[in-house]
Amino acid sequence: MMYFINFGLPEKKSGIEHAEIKRLKLFQEHQYPCKIITRDWNRDLHETANNSGVDDDHLLGMFDFFQNRQNEEYKKLITEDIDFGLKRLNYFDEKKNNRYLVTRQEDDQLVARVNYDAKRAKQVVSTELFDGYGNLYRVDVYDSRGFKTMMQWYTPDNNIGNEEWISKDGHIVLRTYNKKTVTGNSLKKTGWWVKDTNEKVYTFDTIDELFEHFLNLVNAKGKNIFILDRSLLADAALTRLKRKAFTVMHLHNAQTGDSQKPMTSVMNNNYEYSLVNVDKYSAVISATQKQTDDVIKRFQPKCKMYTIPVGIVSDNILNSDRVPMINRKSGKIIAVARIAFEKRLDDLVRAVKLVHDKMPKVSLDLYGYDDSTNNFAERKKVEQVIKEVGLENVVTFKGYTSDIESVENQAQIFGLTSRMEGFNLAIMEAISHGVVGVTYNVNYGPNDIIQNGENGYIVDYGDYKEMARRMLELLQDESLLQKLSTGAYDSASRYSSSNVWKAWKNLIDDANEELKG
Repeated sequence: MMYFINFGLPEKKSGIEHAEIKRLKLFQEHQYPCKIITRDWNRDLHETANNSGVDDDHLLGMFDFFQNRQNEEYKKLITEDIDFGLKRLNYFDEKKNNRYLVTRQEDDQLVARVNYDAKRAKQVVSTELFDGYGNLYRVDVYDSRGFKTMMQWYTPDNNIGNEEWISKDGHIVLRTYNKKTVTGNSLKKTGWWVKDTNEKVYTFDTIDELFEHFLNLVNAKGKNIFILDRSLLADAALTRLKRKAFTVMHLHNAQTGDSQKPMTSVMNNNYEYSLVNVDKYSAVISATQKQTDDVIKRFQPKCKMYTIPVGIVSDNILNSDRVPMINRKSGKIIAVARIAFEKRLDDLVRAVKLVHDKMPKVSLDLYGYDDSTNNFAERKKVEQVIKEVGLENVVTFKGYTSDIESVENQAQIFGLTSRMEGFNLAIMEAISHGVVGVTYNVNYGPNDIIQNGENGYIVDYGDYKEMARRMLELLQDESLLQKLSTGAYDSASRYSSSNVWKAWKNLIDDANEELKG
């Protein structure tokens, strides 16, 4: 079995989650057994996974595993279905707050608040339970599939004390403790308790230790392949598995803090443990040959090294009708990226300002969710630059979208100004829809996906003025723009399902050989 390890599958996904889902579908097409493993608990895990095309048979959540809830039929659960252990209750629908107030008929005392999902026919989300003195003592959280999954017990000072997860047969199988720190100003998880199917109890200090225990249970018979897509989740755990497995560290970003100085820069802290202990893994995957070469040159690993693109362009997209540039929105530039520091979108705004000065019809749409770091500092920074250069009516924040195909079929240029990348799935998807890429010469991915003068342009790292010049050159020359759009469509075949599968098949064959016996 092949397992892809991640935190979860949130509604707003990063490039790593999108890459995992594409990979999962590729493996399904070739009927190779695989699952996405998720560590973190989320009541919506199955809903967001299913909405992304990941069915329950290809999803293994750690909490589901211990709760014996991997495969559950969706059940409609409304407020009236919940048994509060009392008769003669009143239900008042506070629609503006998406909740019911449940009170006793005889004295109107509050028994519970039931929070519901108004978009899903008032499916129950959680219940807040109150004692006879009006104190909140417990919150029960319900899985989106329609059953109680977790209980939060409240302390007298109104903090969450313990959290408990419930098995299918109603027993407590997981518990975590929240205790005050030395200063007494905040609460911190101080331990995890888990009971297995044989009633044996284990305790762990951290969720990382619990996750390592879980991975060893998954690998109880050995001979599995684990692909670690989120390094800090199990970088140490995969070096300590009790039974033989083929363990793979997947580099989804630059291995160094400064991607432009791969031989001298400090390591990217997300990969530091893995790279220091690289030979404790079976293999390392990079998305481009340049990154593979740089890792070999600097770290000289003895483990196997593979170059496998994280992106896959389906046959349906490769064979779909091509949209000529004349039928697209004239002057439309897009970027698909988190509004985050490493994406350097303020540079892209400055480039578009220079284009706009010569060609007023140009416009820039930014697709992606805001990074919340430092109170959304990067979003504010980009907004400030937009205001400074007077592009309030030219640059639009479009937010996160799952319908990027229709966006790319209308765009002419994709701008990329990142400080570092591991591949950049977005620009690969853009060229597959004929969008011409103009990118900084940044490691790794964009300067490999874009082939200078064939499907776009690569400009010197940090040179937004040269980026603007190239964009203007394209927008002012319809034949050149169309030529590079055709080149973009053609170049996407590098990432066809068959080509990417060949690369994965090499890894699988090597893993099976190593795991023999």
